[in-house]
Amino acid sequence: YRSCVMATRNKTEVTEFFLLGLSSWTEMQPVIFGIVLAMYLVSLMGNSLLVIVALSDPKLQTPMYFLLSQLSFIDMFLTTITVPQMLVHTLSVNRIISFNCCLIQLFFFMAVGSMEGHLLAAMAYDRCVAICDPLRYSAIISRHLCLRITLTSWVVVSLNSLLYSVLVTRLTFCGNQLTHFFCDITPLLKLSCTRPVVNEMLIFTEGVAVVVSPFFFILGSYARIGVAIAHMHSVAALRKALSTCSSHILVVLLLYGSVIRMYLRPSSNYDLEQDRQVAIFYTVVTPMLNPLIYSLRNQEVKGALRRLFKKLCISGNFQPGSQVNGGWQN
Repeated sequence: YRSCVMATRNKTEVTEFFLLGLSSWTEMQPVIFGIVLAMYLVSLMGNSLLVIVALSDPKLQTPMYFLLSQLSFIDMFLTTITVPQMLVHTLSVNRIISFNCCLIQLFFFMAVGSMEGHLLAAMAYDRCVAICDPLRYSAIISRHLCLRITLTSWVVVSLNSLLYSVLVTRLTFCGNQLTHFFCDITPLLKLSCTRPVVNEMLIFTEGVAVVVSPFFFILGSYARIGVAIAHMHSVAALRKALSTCSSHILVVLLLYGSVIRMYLRPSSNYDLEQDRQVAIFYTVVTPMLNPLIYSLRNQEVKGALRRLFKKLCISGNFQPGSQVNGGWQN
């Protein structure tokens, strides 16, 4: 109680935060800068290629690849929110971010991060219909449905992120040294003078509903897919079903393994030093791996990339292909 009283007396109005960065080892900063910059460039290049081929190649004009292009766009957005600032701060003594810029970064990071889970849930539903009810796939999954799911998800995650950002403005801080390389909800809560009960309750109620509910939807979709696969008598059909789902499953495990590790724990169990390492995984490593996972294990994507490079080599410029049958037939 005495420490809480002293902290409250010593609090000052925080107008900016000092980001401690990814590591406190000065001699490691150039190495960290080089590694993160390389991964960031690979992530941008890989996801950009996926967006281009998914939206322009005539053979990839299906709902699944539309959602995949949106996932690649989200990955580029997610890394760009955090990585460029971190790279600048890595080689700079001035690691200050204003309070308003911190809130803006928090808003976009939480919205984009949550949106990735919603897109993965939509992709799971797409695969569930394609495997469990293939004859009615074109009637169920349409361009209108994909666009509606995407827009609705953006509205939900934006409102959720806005709520978190508003609650952060109501906190009182007893310091401005943020043990992180970007403004995230966990280090901000740890920097608060008093225990932010409302914010913690929000994470475990509304946060679970918005962030974790897509994960349970994915589990339900794959439970139904598993039942359908168990009744398949064709080896070719079984192999195709497994190949179309394996990449998606791996991406889901990478994302939600990090999310559960980072956020769905009591504040007393947080270790900010370890959480910085986990954060670099889902802000840099995972967005870099996602296009590699989908391209290396997907013959259609590899074929589209070969056709793209062939066009570039022959004509010297890229001419987008026309859509087939309205662009949304499977």
